[in-house]
Amino acid sequence: MDNLTICPCQRQSDACYMQEVSSEIKNYMCYGCGFVSNSLMREEERFYEEQIEILPELYKDLFWTDEDGKIWMPSVVNEPTKGMVFANGASSSTWMWGAVKAVPVKDEEKEKYPIPNKKGEYYQFRMDMTTLKNFDKFEFIDALEYINVLPE
Repeated sequence: MDNLTICPCQRQSDACYMQEVSSEIKNYMCYGCGFVSNSLMREEERFYEEQIEILPELYKDLFWTDEDGKIWMPSVVNEPTKGMVFANGASSSTWMWGAVKAVPVKDEEKEKYPIPNKKGEYYQFRMDMTTLKNFDKFEFIDALEYINVLPE
């Protein structure tokens, strides 16, 4: 079951999308604050430990825990043909949402963008870092609009 709920973030966004994966697991994606969580994102859970091992320090510094004990972290939206939105910055006090647009890979560049484990196959789009635009931490929706991933 899918449902819109109120996010427990500081802004109390009403654009928090909850998806029930199973009776034990629920995923949360807040389009108001841009943070995500799920039922397994708790200090005692293996899933949480796996995230701690692989996430960049900025993401770990931005974790926050709601009153139910779920840990929330910044999301990464990666639409290969449109662009990517991610937490960007040097510290948790200066971070912003970064957004970059995807551009087609030119035929003469394709050798630079091989698809791993697929010999002779290449990505058709790449993230163009020259299009990087930063958005305030409360402008997640604006970052999504910049890469054109929201329905019209």
